[in-house]
Amino acid sequence: MAWTDPKSAQTYGRELLQGERVRLRPLHEDDLAELERWWNDPVETVLQSNKVLPRPDGWASGLIRAWSSNDKSSGAGFSIESLAEKRLVGHLSLSGADVTTRCADFAIIIGAEHQGRGFGSEAIRMALRYGFDEMGLHRIQLAVWAYNERAIGAYAKAGFREEGHRREVVFHDGMFHDEVLMAILEQEWRGYARPTAVVPRGEP
Repeated sequence: MAWTDPKSAQTYGRELLQGERVRLRPLHEDDLAELERWWNDPVETVLQSNKVLPRPDGWASGLIRAWSSNDKSSGAGFSIESLAEKRLVGHLSLSGADVTTRCADFAIIIGAEHQGRGFGSEAIRMALRYGFDEMGLHRIQLAVWAYNERAIGAYAKAGFREEGHRREVVFHDGMFHDEVLMAILEQEWRGYARPTAVVPRGEP
């Protein structure tokens, strides 16, 4: 239903990028060192990459800037900031959308020291709302290593469905592991658990 007053539009704008625990904000240049550290941390690399391989300083900065430039309709990227501490806790992106399929790839990282506090779960829900309500997407998809059960559980809780496995496509610790393919469609999201962000008192 179309808005009938500016207050409804302003409420939507305020709640779109701010939840109860985190807000999605633009990338700041001083975020890059922390994000690079997380991407180079073997604890995170083994969950995000097919190789645990240290990268030189600055290697990921170009990618992160591209994901977060927000100058194309094909994607959006945000730093994730905790509201209580006003501290960078992660990054997420929706990328690769086109006007025909309206399908985007989702990726998220939460720093190891900030995990287990609900930041990732809320950021996922906010990203889905942004993708479907603001970008007009039809489908959001992702891939995750099968041994990352915590991430799979968080995605499933947000409404993602498993669509299949790519068998034995990653090799760590002398063993092959599967990749799990997951996705959520717009109509599934609207019928599953349409998120409502709450702006804490005292916040603009």
